[in-house]
Amino acid sequence: MNKTASDPLHLRTQMDSNFSFRADTDFVIDEPNPINKAVSQEDWYNQILSIVVVGASGDLAKKKTYPALLNLYEEHLLPREFVVYGYARSAKTHEELRRHLFPYLLKTGTSEHIVTSFLEKCFYYSGKTYGDESAYTSMVANLATFEYEKRSVNSVANRLFYLAVPPNVFGPSGVVIKKVGMSESGWTRVVVEKPFGRDLDSCNELLKSLSDDFNEDHIYRIDHYLGKEVVQNLMLFRFGNPMWEKIWNRDTIESVTISFKEPFGTEGRGGYFDQFGVIRDVLQNHLLQVLTLFAMEPPESDDADAVRDAKVEVLKNMDVITLEDCLLGQYDGYSDDPTIENKETNCPTYAAMRCWIHTPRWEGVPFILQAGKALDEKLVDVKARFRSPTTTLKSVQSFSKKLEPSELVLRLQPNPALELHNNIKTPGLSFSPMRGKMTMNYDDIPNVSNPDAYTRLLLSVMRGDQGSFVRDDELRRSWEIFTPLLHSIDDTGVRPQPYKQKSKGPDDLAEWMELMSKPGAAQSLQSSL
Repeated sequence: MNKTASDPLHLRTQMDSNFSFRADTDFVIDEPNPINKAVSQEDWYNQILSIVVVGASGDLAKKKTYPALLNLYEEHLLPREFVVYGYARSAKTHEELRRHLFPYLLKTGTSEHIVTSFLEKCFYYSGKTYGDESAYTSMVANLATFEYEKRSVNSVANRLFYLAVPPNVFGPSGVVIKKVGMSESGWTRVVVEKPFGRDLDSCNELLKSLSDDFNEDHIYRIDHYLGKEVVQNLMLFRFGNPMWEKIWNRDTIESVTISFKEPFGTEGRGGYFDQFGVIRDVLQNHLLQVLTLFAMEPPESDDADAVRDAKVEVLKNMDVITLEDCLLGQYDGYSDDPTIENKETNCPTYAAMRCWIHTPRWEGVPFILQAGKALDEKLVDVKARFRSPTTTLKSVQSFSKKLEPSELVLRLQPNPALELHNNIKTPGLSFSPMRGKMTMNYDDIPNVSNPDAYTRLLLSVMRGDQGSFVRDDELRRSWEIFTPLLHSIDDTGVRPQPYKQKSKGPDDLAEWMELMSKPGAAQSLQSSL
């Protein structure tokens, strides 16, 4: 295999902005873009690919998995010889599955012609359970027939199993896939979705249930935040621009805040949400992943495991989070959701927490993670606040009290952008300072159509690039950090502060943020040093 196909960082950086998922043309590529050129030279692209979506009748499959596969199909990023088998417990025919998926695939903006062509490659099988060996055996037999019929094209057939199912059936599904579903001539890869457990013990059980049947290089634990454009750009932005390395540390950065805000509540899904809460749902995975990429040291190499090694080192140097580090909230009316049985639930719908990273680069810098539902806006961003200057020029000393700290803002959604907020002179005769903003907005870049996170990550699975997926030791350490806090909430019955829907959060939020964002307060929390 050539260097293009074997160098993970090269493969990831090829996922650039030359995509167009809105073409309404026949399948002819006049001038292949770099990603098509790279993929076309890789072995797997010229082999047979069988994809099995376990849980094909569920919400995740119809809203994310199948649309992502359609996007890859439209952009000629699936092998010529491929098939998609859906498996679930619901009784459906092939045509019923296609009718079920059709409206969701049209919502991607892809033409009806291409959607119909893609659905001709999609089939459906059902079983009594997700570990039904007889049903799997029948499905795999049909899958093997497809592979056998295409053997004249290529004798190597690869298999990708996407488990779009709850974690409690990972084990049964894994057992039967290992027993009857493994490819005999090519690779077999298994994609699993969060939640990866509820705490450290359940995480270890899940890890064991999969490791009993698969090696780590078979498993791709997907966190779709790792496929977002701004997150994937973070490594190149940091390490491809030397100017940032000199100031990406405790000497110049005062605090870092990573926020996730949704303007709506559980909307009829409260029964499910109440089992997990916002900490398990967002902070322990999505926001923690962003934190590790922001805070990690430069990886030792371009290898995918080197990147994940650097992320794990961040986690190893973090304190376990306690209730004293947190502000918890629950929006008014949360327990009115008819699907929530426990009307006295103390499940947080908002949580903010302060974290410390005990490394020479970040010692004493507070990292604030906050996430909430039913807030005043839709927003996911990272804000790095720089320290105020210790001295100022005489010409601006009279305005020094009006100067605000500079901030670097990485906005994931909505409208992905990179922003630098600085003090500038107010235009005109006045010398009073005002806030200025330098922005790189992805929407302003011409001829850009960014693929969604699932599209990027599914392509990475096929290319064998695990750099944007969660490794077992990374997952285990993240639960070690959060489990004591989660058990404290469950065991003590602590009551989250109420807050009004469409507000910024609990009433104490502004005061809590001001206190917890102060640097240098880590001295009493250095137990891990």
